[in-house]
Amino acid sequence: MIRAVVFGIGECLIDQTREFGEWADWLGVPRHTFAAQFGAVVAQGRDHSETFQVFRPGFDIAEERAKREACGKQEWYGENDLYPDVRLALKELRSAGLWIGIAGNHTAHIGQVLRVMFAGHVHMAATSGDFGVAKPDPRFFERIVAHTGYEPEEVLYVGDRLDHDVIPAAAVGLRTALLARGPWGVIHQHHPDAHRLPTMRLTSLRQIVARVAEYNTVTAA
Repeated sequence: MIRAVVFGIGECLIDQTREFGEWADWLGVPRHTFAAQFGAVVAQGRDHSETFQVFRPGFDIAEERAKREACGKQEWYGENDLYPDVRLALKELRSAGLWIGIAGNHTAHIGQVLRVMFAGHVHMAATSGDFGVAKPDPRFFERIVAHTGYEPEEVLYVGDRLDHDVIPAAAVGLRTALLARGPWGVIHQHHPDAHRLPTMRLTSLRQIVARVAEYNTVTAA
């Protein structure tokens, strides 16, 4: 039975269009050019950080983040960055009595931003910066399980990627949901493993309460 649902951050809850657009601006690259190269890198199965190397060889994201902060351009998320289905999904999950968490790869600063944004709506909001370990390292998912207080098989991790979300979470024993949106979600949904590995597949978070209820009914039978 699924008793806890934990969401990834980028392209799961957060539409990263503005975020990556601002990185394109920082690099001095037209946004559509950056987006096209980003998509090509993702489609080839490479790490998306290689996109930055195309336009600025030797690019170090930690150094560049520090430079942006010094210019008053610290990374942030606001209500307008949320996908439209997020708030309702969280409300329905809480009404259903499920433990809710947010955990994904990002800085400790963004972890604090998320804790403010979702205060009173989730039981946990944390990032790899908070955990000291990042996806797809299995220890990231072990930390999630420890925070929930449940067994791994009672925790559903919702993400948009096979490689960073579904595969490593399942290896630790979590149930998984593959969300088909964002660059990775759209591309990964056509991979053979997308049909074989996730516990469930979603096209919208509006589906999640019903899908969890269905899963719990089946497994309890």
